[in-house]
Amino acid sequence: MITHIVFFKLKDRSKESIEKAYDVLNSLQGKIPELLSLEIGMDLLHTERSYDLALTAKFNSLEDLQAYQVHPVHVEVANYIASVRESVVAVDYETVYKEIV
Repeated sequence: MITHIVFFKLKDRSKESIEKAYDVLNSLQGKIPELLSLEIGMDLLHTERSYDLALTAKFNSLEDLQAYQVHPVHVEVANYIASVRESVVAVDYETVYKEIV
């Protein structure tokens, strides 16, 4: 299982701007076959070090994550987010389950 986590800090940190970006990110739901699950969250604390939005997505494999990255729906969303974000950070990791005996 591959987990893809991305944090976005927007140029305009108003409630309306954050809600619009949230809606755009959430529009990925159900449109990309390789995307097993998607969770979008808005920051609650609004501190200087806070990012405004978090995205967590799950995929069966690295190949599925790569297919997601180039899918036209994702590319359209990514282009919008690139136009409104100040900064972005991401982590992609693989979960390996080991049997406990």
